[in-house]
Amino acid sequence: MAVYAAIDVGTNTLRLLIAEAVAPDDFTILHEEQEITRLGEGCIPSRILQDLPRRRSLTVLRRFAEAARGFKVEQVAVVATSAVREAKNREELVAEFARETGFTLRVIDGAEEARLTLLGVRHRLRLESQRILVMDVGGGSTEFVLAKGEAIEAIVSTGLGVVKLTERHPLSDPPTPDELQTLRQAVSRRIDRLRQELPDLENTQLIGTAGTVTTLAAIDLALLTYDRQKVQWHCLGLVRVIELLDCLAASPLQERRRIPGLESGRADVIVAGAVIVAVAMERLGYQTMRVSDDGLREGILLDLLGKASRSG
Repeated sequence: MAVYAAIDVGTNTLRLLIAEAVAPDDFTILHEEQEITRLGEGCIPSRILQDLPRRRSLTVLRRFAEAARGFKVEQVAVVATSAVREAKNREELVAEFARETGFTLRVIDGAEEARLTLLGVRHRLRLESQRILVMDVGGGSTEFVLAKGEAIEAIVSTGLGVVKLTERHPLSDPPTPDELQTLRQAVSRRIDRLRQELPDLENTQLIGTAGTVTTLAAIDLALLTYDRQKVQWHCLGLVRVIELLDCLAASPLQERRRIPGLESGRADVIVAGAVIVAVAMERLGYQTMRVSDDGLREGILLDLLGKASRSG
């Protein structure tokens, strides 16, 4: 069986997935890892990828490339999202990555990011023709994709990213009520505009994916060690999300880092992430959200498998 690799170059986190193809639309995981490098740190307002985060990220990406070669992969798909696509110096990073790894870094827009995320989310879930709204909360942007079965009805990419929001609306340690209110208002304004950009959401299931959402699920489950099987399809109610937000916001950063289920490197941006989730559920009218451990990274791999099958 052929082996393939997918690398998701996010604003906050880099993710690697190496898998053996068992069908054009299925795979067996051989190796996976992720690391928070905060590539998008300091990009606001200059829209310039800063030297230190860039070096941190390239170091990890070189390691990912070596791991892929170690598994003798047939093809590698490397995809960059919000931080890179919005950066004025993105071509420098693309060239540097190619020079240091020998692989090509593809920068995708928000619509393609949403399409690939939907592909990943649908992979392990038996959704058939169910109508769903997928919310992908990232470091630089949050994508929403409304779909029925495989048919996409609407895609909206927003600038609501946890790193962006945290840098644009600095919080005290712990945040003050006024700071949280300002943050909530900023997110509410964008979600209200989003509501006008989406068709009728009646009879839809909200599915959340990516680091913020899976972290909230892991905290809710009090996981000392992350367990994707327990996180997958975990149900988070709006009341519980608000409780988690209140708890996270009331905790100083050092205490937050010790909360079971919360990665230390995500502790400073999880409040902004929880605000996005809570406000989106409130303003869009969802009392519950299902959690998908699969997302963009898996979608990148499945897209690669599909292309390899068609070309073969």
